[in-house]
Amino acid sequence: MRKYTKSDILKNAKEENVRYIRLMFTDIQGTIKSVEIPVGQLEVALDGKIMFDGSSIEGFVRIMEADMFLKPDLNTWLILNWEETSYGKVARVICDIYNPDGTPSQVDPRSNLKRVSKKMKELGFSTLNIGFEPEFFLFKLDDNGEPIMKVADNGGYFDLSPIDGAGDCRRDIVLELERVGFTIEASHHEVAPGQNEINFKFSNIIEACDKVQTFKLVVKNIARRHGLHATFMPKPLEDINGSGMHTNCSLSDMEGNNAFDDPNDPIGLSKVCRKWLTGILTHSRSFCAITNPTVNSFKRLVPGYEAPCYVSWSQHNRSVMIRIPATRGKTTRTEIRSVDVAANPYLAIAVILASGLNGIEKDLPLIESVDANLFELNSDERESLGVKNLPDNLKEAIDLFKKDELMKETLGVHIFDKFIELKTKEWDEFRKCVTEWEVNRYIKIM
Repeated sequence: MRKYTKSDILKNAKEENVRYIRLMFTDIQGTIKSVEIPVGQLEVALDGKIMFDGSSIEGFVRIMEADMFLKPDLNTWLILNWEETSYGKVARVICDIYNPDGTPSQVDPRSNLKRVSKKMKELGFSTLNIGFEPEFFLFKLDDNGEPIMKVADNGGYFDLSPIDGAGDCRRDIVLELERVGFTIEASHHEVAPGQNEINFKFSNIIEACDKVQTFKLVVKNIARRHGLHATFMPKPLEDINGSGMHTNCSLSDMEGNNAFDDPNDPIGLSKVCRKWLTGILTHSRSFCAITNPTVNSFKRLVPGYEAPCYVSWSQHNRSVMIRIPATRGKTTRTEIRSVDVAANPYLAIAVILASGLNGIEKDLPLIESVDANLFELNSDERESLGVKNLPDNLKEAIDLFKKDELMKETLGVHIFDKFIELKTKEWDEFRKCVTEWEVNRYIKIM
């Protein structure tokens, strides 16, 4: 990531004819929010003096606590090339949310992740390296520009054009991501029709989450240029694979060495790594509400579609929740496969980090790997191995989340309570909804 100063940004804005700037932040549910200012207000914004009404953002604060300030992270300055207009360019900067007294706001997921990451350094780790693997679907648009439930192509895993009809769109997404500073490692058609994956180089803890949000903006904008709609909905169509966001993690020690690697271990994993795995698996059923935060998320976490359903880890077994990729040394890492693309990345990484560190700090009894194909075992056989299921639905996930004190400590009382309130409301709305499936199933026979 390039380091910017205030003078660098003012100079760059002038040289590039930037006319408008979007001050962006992320709300509790992971939605990107922004306020747009003309370039004449840029210096004021860079000084953190732009105020907004926090009571208007769902899940933030009450009306009597409304005033909040946006404090830009200067290193996130980015010119949005895909939004260049006849009058000039548009740029964005990602902001943290501050209270009027100058303290970080308890409602801000990004600021909260910074708070949580301090624990990592207290335990002797310099950073958490994160590599996300986000998947998405491309759907066609109707004549009015509205998405229809018709996939952009009928391709499959690693297919080429013309079978992969979205190849040109995906290629343009990659080129735009590279223009804005991403290092792309691979892009390809995924298993399901219309499904794609683009992998980019790992980053440190805050930068990685910022990149996910930027990635989503680029994907949606470039897809629209191609007359397509990109969605990060975890399971938009039944009977095909859903979209996940495999999350690769490794801790670095204070000298920058990979704390997960141990060449003297039979499978190359350090005790730190094994304790990290244990902590995550111990809390995984509780944090599932954060990493899989929608009613739809749990329609992905079912057997038969490559998504993990069971709380376990293994080196090679892809039926488990956490897989250990084969590479070792600097790239020794844990791949958490349950996370989906609907998750707020700042909250998801906060609960994953806190859970892993909890396993290390509390020296929890190790959970051993499971190498059996869990999809082929029945519930009694899985139980005999000590393997539990991930929650079946959002309601079960919320109930488990409520009971875990580490989740409350990690997210803070405000985000914890508001998240429960928002997700309980979502579940209640779904619970009362009469679906097309129910009508087709029952109306003629009852």
